[in-house]
Amino acid sequence: MNGARWLCLLLSTATASSAGGGAARLFFSRTFPGSAPAYFEVRVEKTGDAEYREAPDEELPLKFKLSEEEAAAVFALAEKLDYFRHPLESPAKVAFMGTKLLRYESDDGKSEVKFNYSEDVAAQTLLDWFERMAESAELRIDLERAAKYDHLGVMHALETLDAAMEGHRVVGAGQFLPMLDRITNNETYMHAARTLAADLAGAIRNPKK
Repeated sequence: MNGARWLCLLLSTATASSAGGGAARLFFSRTFPGSAPAYFEVRVEKTGDAEYREAPDEELPLKFKLSEEEAAAVFALAEKLDYFRHPLESPAKVAFMGTKLLRYESDDGKSEVKFNYSEDVAAQTLLDWFERMAESAELRIDLERAAKYDHLGVMHALETLDAAMEGHRVVGAGQFLPMLDRITNNETYMHAARTLAADLAGAIRNPKK
């Protein structure tokens, strides 16, 4: 390879690396004593890989993956909020609704902000995303627990998931497919539960446009 071609390749590689921005992740936690759970956190990589914990030192987090569109929307909101480099707390006097922490981490460092309540629309929207991620994780935990220990409770767990999907509260819906398929194909569950599981799996695989 001659010198000119080598220089061109080097510049091209450097540009691509700079445009990609390296690894980046978002962290959200809510601490609210007396609520259930009293603490939870969600970590999201730019790839969409995510983890949910109900304790900071939890060694086996629930793992799931956001769709490409979901991950892009979440990181776009973080960018709109200048990656949490500025305060978000509202000056208005409101009831305590839990301490929220938003953190952005990248190869260039990290920035974070804490707040109880924010009037910033982008912050409220991002908060809703993380709350829906947590709700989805809790729904999956409940469904997997019922499927393993309480066959009669599976129908209720499926109906709760169905209502959440109808209310657009489910994020990373693909995480439910392995359990839904297992219920659908296991004749030890009630026929109604198996039918609903199949319907929910079909709705996830073929979402309405």
